Amino acid sequence: MEDKKAELFRSAKELFAEKGFKDTNVADITKHAGMSVGSFYNYYPSKEKLFMEIFLAENAALKQKMLAAIDPADGPGEMVRKMLAMNLAGMRADKILGQWYDRDVFSRIERLFREENGIDAVQFLYGDTEQMVRRWQADGKMRSDLSSRMIMAIFAALINIDTHKEEIGLEFFPELVDHMTEYVMRGLTETNTPTGNATERSREND
Repeated sequence: MEDKKAELFRSAKELFAEKGFKDTNVADITKHAGMSVGSFYNYYPSKEKLFMEIFLAENAALKQKMLAAIDPADGPGEMVRKMLAMNLAGMRADKILGQWYDRDVFSRIERLFREENGIDAVQFLYGDTEQMVRRWQADGKMRSDLSSRMIMAIFAALINIDTHKEEIGLEFFPELVDHMTEYVMRGLTETNTPTGNATERSREND
């Protein structure tokens, strides 16, 4: 049974990369795997669930490459800049991860993930990055007046900017992302920033 599940996974990965999520159906996957359509549902409840499993595996592989490439001696600012750049480059280069830019597709997958893992589940795009943020906060290298979840949301916003190129203006990319990352990291690593109402709300949500 595990061999059949692995074959479905492999076949789906090839088809999703070649045709995309929208243009690949369960019949395509099972035909490619040499199985009946009915057998698919012995292993996966839906095409979305299978795609999510493949996406998570690809994302985990990308994160491992990123972690292996960064230098722990770098400060938070330099490390995050490198990680964001590698993340964007990796998502553009990988045909599975690249479907992140199709918001209709990805919203369905993200919704499924949240339904299964709960609203407080660790952001699946970032892996252990939130733990790293908390260590930086504990060591005084990153602002502690903001919650780690808020900081992760800021990182997510930086990544999402890339999905709005046409609205903002293609002529500003990728320099815009570089500038915004620089300004954001400068603000997040300024540990003496005065607190205020927004800070208190962030602490309450931690």
